[in-house]
Amino acid sequence: IKNNDSTIKKNQIFTIQIDDMTDLGFGVGRIEGKVVFVSDAVAGDLCEVKIIKVNSSYLIGKIEKLITPSPARSESFCREDCKSCAYRLISYEDEANRKEEATRRLFSSSELSHITTERIITSPSVCRYRNKAQYPIALKGEEYAVGFYAPKTHRVNEVKDCPLSPAVFASIIDELKLFFKENSLSVYNEEDGKGLLRHVYLRRGEVSGEVLLTIVINGEQIPNASDLVDRITKKFPEIVGILLNVNKDDTNVVLGREYKTLYGRDHIFDTLAGVRLKITAPSFYQVNHDCAELLYAKARELAAVEKSDTLLDLYCGAGSIGLSMAKDAGKVIGIEIVESAIECAKFNAELNGITNAEFFVGDAADTEKLLDEAEKALGEKIAPDVIILDPPRAGCDQGLIDFVSRLDPKRIVYISCNPKTLARDVKQFIANGFNCSSVTPVDMFPRTGHVESVVCLTRRLDNELRERMN
Repeated sequence: IKNNDSTIKKNQIFTIQIDDMTDLGFGVGRIEGKVVFVSDAVAGDLCEVKIIKVNSSYLIGKIEKLITPSPARSESFCREDCKSCAYRLISYEDEANRKEEATRRLFSSSELSHITTERIITSPSVCRYRNKAQYPIALKGEEYAVGFYAPKTHRVNEVKDCPLSPAVFASIIDELKLFFKENSLSVYNEEDGKGLLRHVYLRRGEVSGEVLLTIVINGEQIPNASDLVDRITKKFPEIVGILLNVNKDDTNVVLGREYKTLYGRDHIFDTLAGVRLKITAPSFYQVNHDCAELLYAKARELAAVEKSDTLLDLYCGAGSIGLSMAKDAGKVIGIEIVESAIECAKFNAELNGITNAEFFVGDAADTEKLLDEAEKALGEKIAPDVIILDPPRAGCDQGLIDFVSRLDPKRIVYISCNPKTLARDVKQFIANGFNCSSVTPVDMFPRTGHVESVVCLTRRLDNELRERMN
């Protein structure tokens, strides 16, 4: 519909077709050639949209009337008001197809259209799959709100029971809120840095059922801690540890560095890909256990490790990936910057009777010293046949890519939680003499806009490139 004076104004209403969706869950349409992002809209919807924000390059709108719903639209799986799940209003089949196509488009736009995008590996569970949740705390009047930040804000939306998390998390939160209210505990205020309570952090072992409760505070202690421990552990026997995390910094980072144990253990146990694991609060652990099993199986297939191979696992965390492949390899060497994670990895190797895996502290950002501790302990240069890379969302920097390339492995298996940085890094590895035939998206995060991906980079016999790297 054309606007007569061709100037689009706030509060105007237009009838538009929604053509696409963003990974934040906004429907995308056009009005007079200008892009409009519409909350709660689904690709394929025909709707009346009210403009609520006018920007020089785009518009933001909301649905006033849904005229013809998209075939992909389904009843929301969630009854909460947080609206944090980008794909809560479409079928899971359509969500998976979108993530697969988004991965294909990203690689194509990065001049990697020759790399095949495989069929997406879907999650066995769409609900209750998250084994970890971090809940900010707010005070609304006299009531404690524990939930999630509203999209693009630091306003806490109360969440009674997130359907992505185990049901026991909601019950634990309810009991905590009662304790907070009975003890009139203050809540952290970002503006003045005062107040005690900041976050509640919960982890659960999918196989073990064990739960670790961490309360993040802007202080040293929590009042009446013994009463808290007594009532929580009696009501929830699956809680094996209760921790305080001290975070007094003016920061958006959830966790501080100091932990205090109020009760039980500072870790849980779980089993992933046949390996029993000790998992501490700060240790990285895949949030979707059942889909991680499928991801690790794919990574193991791509790595094709043999008994004569040395496997180097960078960003190894608590060692789960490397340990899951140890029975196939001659030697596994894990490197990770987080010291507590390395301690867990060493413990996990011993726990599983794995004698051909060793773990060392190293910073992937400092390639000159990355392998120093490992090589000194082993008394030899590390010459890996296969390398596993599982970096944070930012991916690998150029220095690490060049360093890994100079190690000259037969194969590099790169696991990424951000296909955009993966495509960027794959281009650099190709320039450094490696081939990449396909990328496999893995839906580790159903209902969100995130997607995991895995590729295998194989050494290319190109002497000129190899000489340049050396």
